[in-house]
Amino acid sequence: MVVSLRLPSLSSVLLSTPKSRPSFGILRRRQHSRPPALNTGAGYSTQSAPETEERVDSLRNRINQDRVITPRSQDFNAWYLDVIANAELADYGPVRGTMVIRPYGYAIWEAIQAYLNIKFKETGHSNMYFPQFIPYSFIEKEASHVEGFSPELALVRPTSETIVNHMFTQWIHSYRDLPLMINQVGAPHKAILRTLEFLWQEGHTAHATPEEAEKEALQMIDIYTKFAFEQAAIPVITGRKSKVETFAGAAKTYTIEAMMGDRKALQAGTSHNLGQNFSRAFGTQFMDENGQRQYVWQTSWAISTRFVGGIIMSHGDDAGLMLPPKLAPIQVVVVPIWKKDEERAGILNAASTVKEVLHTAGIKVKVDDSEQRTPGWKFNFWELKGVPLRIEIGPRDVSNGSVVIARRDVPGKQGKVFGISMEPSTLAAYVKDKLDEIQSSLLKLATSFRDSNIVDVNSYDELKAAISVGKWARGAWAASDADEVRVKEETGATIRCFPFEQPQGTKTCLMTGKPAEEVAIFSKSY
Repeated sequence: MVVSLRLPSLSSVLLSTPKSRPSFGILRRRQHSRPPALNTGAGYSTQSAPETEERVDSLRNRINQDRVITPRSQDFNAWYLDVIANAELADYGPVRGTMVIRPYGYAIWEAIQAYLNIKFKETGHSNMYFPQFIPYSFIEKEASHVEGFSPELALVRPTSETIVNHMFTQWIHSYRDLPLMINQVGAPHKAILRTLEFLWQEGHTAHATPEEAEKEALQMIDIYTKFAFEQAAIPVITGRKSKVETFAGAAKTYTIEAMMGDRKALQAGTSHNLGQNFSRAFGTQFMDENGQRQYVWQTSWAISTRFVGGIIMSHGDDAGLMLPPKLAPIQVVVVPIWKKDEERAGILNAASTVKEVLHTAGIKVKVDDSEQRTPGWKFNFWELKGVPLRIEIGPRDVSNGSVVIARRDVPGKQGKVFGISMEPSTLAAYVKDKLDEIQSSLLKLATSFRDSNIVDVNSYDELKAAISVGKWARGAWAASDADEVRVKEETGATIRCFPFEQPQGTKTCLMTGKPAEEVAIFSKSY
C-alpha cells in the first residue's frame, strides 16, 4: 500500500500520544517519551501479549474521574491522551497493539470517506477491493526492481503495488483499456510484526503516457488539498517531496503537510507518480496504437485514519476537541434544562421540536435528555467532544418561544446568544449560518497559527535556531542529499516539501550559498 511505508498507523497518531511508542496500544502511560517513527522496522515481538490489568485499570480510573482533561496549553501530549479516551474516540483492543475505534471516532472517518468518495467518482475512479494476502514471490519481485524497497520491510507492511500490478497485467492488454483508475477503501491493514491496524483509502491508476500519469498525481493531491482546507479546516502546505523523502519506487511524491498544535508537521496525505518502476517489475504492458508493447505509467495516492489524528491535533483548546462542522458527527447538541417535574414535559417537547426542525434542514443534531447528569456536566462533556453548537432550552425559553445558542469555538458568555426564535425557518437559517461561521473561523485560526510559526531563514545557523524553538524554517535549498541528511541528524528536522507556491526573485541556498531555484520547508514531524 502506498502510505504503509510512509505514514504511521492510527495507533501512532490517532491512538497514541505523540511521544509514545507506536507499537504499543492506545493511551499508553505518559512516561514513555519516544516519538513515533515513520518507518519502524522489524524487531518487535510477534507475540500478542494481553494488556496488563494494572495499566488498563489505571486508564479506566482516569477516564472515570469526571473526565478530567489536562490543559492543552500545559501539556499537549497529555491533553491528546485525555481527549482520545474521554471524548470516546477509541479504546483498547483485547490484544496488545490493537484498538477499537469507537462510534464517535469512526463517524469522523466516515465523513472523510464520504467527501472523498464523491470526488473520486467525479474524476472517473471506481471503488474495488484487493485481498490482504499475497505470495511471497510478489515481495521478492518488487524488492529486486524497486530501489529502496526491502523484502524484510515488506514482511512488516505488505504493499498494494504488488497485488495491484499482478491484477493490472490480467486486465490491461491494449491502449483501449487505459486509463484504468481504481480506489480501494475501508479495509483494515495489519502489520504482521507490530500487530497494528489502521483504515485507509488508496487509489491506483495506469496510463498510456507519462504526461497523463503526472496530471493524475497532481489532480489527486489537489483533491486532498481542497479537502483539508474546505472540510477539515486545516491549512496544509502542498508541495513535492525531496529525493530523500520520496516514496521508494516513485518518480515523484507530492504531499500535504499540516502544522499540528505543538507545531510539529504531519504528512497528512500523499500522491505518487510511480513512473514505470512497478510496471517494469511486474510486466504490466499494453499494445499501443502503433502495435508496439509499452509499459504503463502509474500513480498511487492515499490518506488514512491518521488524518483523524491530524484534525484532533489541529483544533482544540483546554476544554477538549473542537471539530469543524463539516466533519463533526454531531453538529448541534440540544440540552433541555428543568428543575421542577411540571416543567419537564414542556421542555422535552420543545427540544424534540427543535431537533425535528434542524434534522429536516439537514443538520446533524442530538438531544441529550439523560437525567443522570446535571446540565453543567453535559455542557462540559459535549464541549470535550467538540460539538460545534449547543442549544439550551429552559422554562423561560419555552415561554418565550426561543432558545439559547452557544458556540464551541468561542468559550464562555462571549459565545452565547440569547433569545433566538424557535420559528423553524428562523432557527434553521441561524444555525446554518453559525456553523458556516465556525468552519471559517477554525480555518482562519489555524492559518494564523501556521503563518506565525514559519520563519524565513537565509543560513544554516538561522535554520537551526528556528528548529530549536519549535518553528518551521523556510529557506532556499539547492544542497546535496548528504546535506539534507546532515540537517536531519543535527536538528531532527526534515524537508517536508518544496511548496508549489514559491516566492519570486533570486534565491541563494541557505546551506551552500549557491543559486537555488526553490525554497523548502523544514520542520520536525510525526
